[in-house]
Amino acid sequence: MQVFRSAILQPGPPETFALQTVQQVIKPQKGTKLVQDENQLLENILRTLLQELLSSAVQSGEQIMQYGQSIDDGEATRGHIPRLLDVVLYLCENEHVEGGMIFQLLEDLTEMSTMRNCKDVFGYIESKQDILGKQELFARGKLVMLRTCNQLLRRLSKANDVVFCGRILMFLAHFFPLSERSAVNIKGVFNTSNETKYEKDAPDGISIDFNFYKTFWSLQEYFCNPAPLTVAPTKWQKFTSSLKVVLNTFEAQPLSDEEGEANNLEESANFSIKYLTSSKLMGLELKDPSFRRHILVQCLILFDYLKAPGKSEKDLPSESMKEEINSYEEHVKKLLEMTPPKGESFLHKIEHILEREKNWVWWKRDGCPPFEKQPIEKKIVQEGAKKRKPRWRLGNKELSQLWKWADQNPNALTDTQRLRTPSITEYWKPLAEDMDPAAGIEAEYHHKNNRVYCWKGLRFSARQELEGFSKFTEFGIEGVVPLELLPPEERAKYAPKTNEKSKRAKKEDAKAAVHHVEENQVATAATDVDGEVLRTDVGALVAPLDTDNTMVCNTSQGNSPMADEHQKQSSDTDGGQEAGQLEDDAEVDAEGDAGMIDGEFEPEVDLDPAS
Repeated sequence: MQVFRSAILQPGPPETFALQTVQQVIKPQKGTKLVQDENQLLENILRTLLQELLSSAVQSGEQIMQYGQSIDDGEATRGHIPRLLDVVLYLCENEHVEGGMIFQLLEDLTEMSTMRNCKDVFGYIESKQDILGKQELFARGKLVMLRTCNQLLRRLSKANDVVFCGRILMFLAHFFPLSERSAVNIKGVFNTSNETKYEKDAPDGISIDFNFYKTFWSLQEYFCNPAPLTVAPTKWQKFTSSLKVVLNTFEAQPLSDEEGEANNLEESANFSIKYLTSSKLMGLELKDPSFRRHILVQCLILFDYLKAPGKSEKDLPSESMKEEINSYEEHVKKLLEMTPPKGESFLHKIEHILEREKNWVWWKRDGCPPFEKQPIEKKIVQEGAKKRKPRWRLGNKELSQLWKWADQNPNALTDTQRLRTPSITEYWKPLAEDMDPAAGIEAEYHHKNNRVYCWKGLRFSARQELEGFSKFTEFGIEGVVPLELLPPEERAKYAPKTNEKSKRAKKEDAKAAVHHVEENQVATAATDVDGEVLRTDVGALVAPLDTDNTMVCNTSQGNSPMADEHQKQSSDTDGGQEAGQLEDDAEVDAEGDAGMIDGEFEPEVDLDPAS
């Protein structure tokens, strides 16, 4: 530790002595790069040295970042603590020590310092932003730096340290990449703890309408958390009635250009993050154009949120609600344009900002894809080489490449992967993701609106999964999606009911039993008639057919119950005889007497009543 203490007092840049000092203290095994145990040992030494320097600075009464600063030959040297940080930063940048060591020392320094000294420490962090943001250091210390900045923000007063808070937020915006998800409110959670308190009871001697005062400040409850407005119609009605009163009051008390210039507070530097809600100030605030603009811009932000894309169907406003939103939005824009000074120009700027905000909403809806793209490497052309104009065999580059690829791969046209039918789960996966409420995909962008996609999916389901295809008539195209692709809450909507399954199974079992009984009856009748058919002659065969013909005629003349019964009996007998005859044909053919049997059955065809 004493070696480092004397090293930071040396003049000159850190690269002239930093590595030699580490080698003298640690004596690393690999010479210029420390292993894990050596890094831990060095970190403990540096953190202990930092605590001692900070304690000495506090005891001397000097600011910690200026402790040990001296003037030599008219030039001011850096203090002991900044000098120590420079040495560690050089070692981390050149990968001699672990990259996160500098971030750990900065976190310890901010935790041990007062808020007055933290401003100087943060000034040092801002000056080294480019080095700290390098990829080899950023990957190791980004979480530590984020934790350090968040701890500073918690210690600061949001009302008195507004500038310092802004510096920290600006640093984080520059330090982290644009697509960093840690700074994005993916779920859209509102800060409901930001409550605007105002007077509930009217004080004595008030000169304004206290009902209007309560109506005016009650709007802040909806601005703080606008999500319930779309799901609770009573809240929306209460909000619109209060908003209508405020907008009508603004319109009834317009501000002239002279009043706008006289009462405009935008040019002053006195900003506050909370409204002053005293009832005594209500009259003055209504004459302040910047105050009116704050309220009207809040209304536009709320309307923009209600119409923003990326919500699920249950969170979207109804058609009547959309009409009301558009009506109130036009009224608010009209009042902003009327508010001096330069109301029209101010309105155009706000509209431009809100339009840009929609792009961020879409970016968050798509999962925050990275904006950074790797640069395309340009091929270095040798000097003196002539650029030859390409000649294509088939007229253009694409056709020539396709032809060349087919020559190299003769099986290109017969490849099984060329015309591959996707599986049911693979094909319906995009629609299943649309049906997931957690995805937050707007209904108009669902795949179910694509007719070609739905038509192809129904063809696949009809060929591969008839059970899912049968649910199309009951649930529509969303019912065809396999249940295993859906989330649990959506799966319950399209799952078949247990009672319907049991009824369907019982019906199928009953039909199968009836069909089995009928087959047994036909087989029994055919067996009984087999012996009789072989002993009958042609006349015996003709007689039943004549009887059948007579019965059919009687039935056509008079529909009596007896005729119906005779007809049923005759049809059964015919069926039995035909079944027996067919079996006899097979037996006689096996014996070689096919000609005689064919002669016996030819008269039956001629005597058919239907001929």
